[in-house]
Amino acid sequence: MGIVNTEIKQKTIKDSVSLNGVGLHTGKNVTLTFKPAEANTGFVFKRIDLEGEPVIQADANYVTNTQRGTCLEKNGVIIQTSEHVLAGLVGLDIDNVVIELDASEPPIMDGSSKFFVEAIEKAGIVELDSFREEFEITDIVSYIDEDSGSEILIMPATEYQITTMVDFGTKVLGTQNATLNKISDFKEHISNSRTFSFLHEIEMLLENGLIKGGDLNNAIVYVDKALSPETLEKLKVAFKKDSISIKPNGILDNLTLHHPNEAARHKLLDVLGDLALVGTRIKGKVIANKPGHFVNTQFAKKLSKIIKNERRNNVPNIDLHATPLMDVNQIMAMLPHRQPFLLIDKVFELTDNYVIAQKNVTMNEEFFKGHFPGAPVMPGVLICEAMAQTGGILVLNTVPDPENYLTFFMKMDNVKFKQKVVPGDTLIFKCSLITPIRRGICHMQGYAYANGKLCAEAELMAQISKVK
Repeated sequence: MGIVNTEIKQKTIKDSVSLNGVGLHTGKNVTLTFKPAEANTGFVFKRIDLEGEPVIQADANYVTNTQRGTCLEKNGVIIQTSEHVLAGLVGLDIDNVVIELDASEPPIMDGSSKFFVEAIEKAGIVELDSFREEFEITDIVSYIDEDSGSEILIMPATEYQITTMVDFGTKVLGTQNATLNKISDFKEHISNSRTFSFLHEIEMLLENGLIKGGDLNNAIVYVDKALSPETLEKLKVAFKKDSISIKPNGILDNLTLHHPNEAARHKLLDVLGDLALVGTRIKGKVIANKPGHFVNTQFAKKLSKIIKNERRNNVPNIDLHATPLMDVNQIMAMLPHRQPFLLIDKVFELTDNYVIAQKNVTMNEEFFKGHFPGAPVMPGVLICEAMAQTGGILVLNTVPDPENYLTFFMKMDNVKFKQKVVPGDTLIFKCSLITPIRRGICHMQGYAYANGKLCAEAELMAQISKVK
């Protein structure tokens, strides 16, 4: 398994577009606006109804609740029922979008992704200059929820595929399967599949006031028990209907199934939306048996952790004997640093999103005189400095006159040192953008490798400033 830099351009939407509706569980009116985003932004929710307009990345690590949809929370800010919106974005092959909301929950619309897909297509889809990363599956990864018996796994495949198998042990629903062999089929075969529930669940939600925005037009209700006169009256009030009955196929009336296996297709839609929280495109086939938001998001967290470890241990494969993209003289023409504080010797790769550089560590380094006599070890702060200089190449490459700029540290986060660096080691640095460069500010993830192993990592932020 590994991260692959594809030759597929990242995509966003051309124009902003809005939808209005009510939240299924909150019953609150809400306006959702899709807005274009720069490369490497990913999917970001923005609460414009709150002070400071806080944002929450679509990240599995922010999942806090999965009882009635996938709920994200960051610093006390909540986004409820995120999965249908995210499925629509992934299903249309989008990489970067800002999703603005003036409430905590997106509008339920008809309980599917159909209206989100239509809005996104109306806005238009455009390519960006940056290429897409993909996580290629080479070994089976699985997650099993022992309590429910739900299982989800992913295996190698030529593209992103999903199969769902649904069996709730009820005669009215039975056993259903659905498959998405290619993402381009999502709009036609999956996007209009609506959410569903069983009558006994609806009764519980109504009693607890947890389905305020629901009606018979945005949820398929399977009748898995006798419909008592008392329950019938409650449903009439809740759904604002004069009469309610059961169709021959076991669902409440006023709604016709779009597909015989609509429940399995909607579960596939949920899987696609929940796995968007991995944050990286996937190349592999997902098989989900009795999926639900809990097992989906736990699996997303597991994949996210594997990808993070792959990034850490993915030592750049470069030929140190090849002619570099930039030698030390070309580096000095761009960076203001000079010996003894110039800490990179060569640059081997440089794109809009990442840079790879190298330093040969010798006993002649000034810092070895005092760190430490008799036991020379390269100071960790200087490894971070070298990573920052590597990132400096990345950000200075965006201006036409880099020689007129200085680079300044703004902050370092999540700094970790794994291995000692000693004389004779060759350091390889890779810095990748976490967010797009804005106003000369470069926020990046840096890794340093020595002897084929990760020796340090850090999130770094630096800003370039023009010399007056």
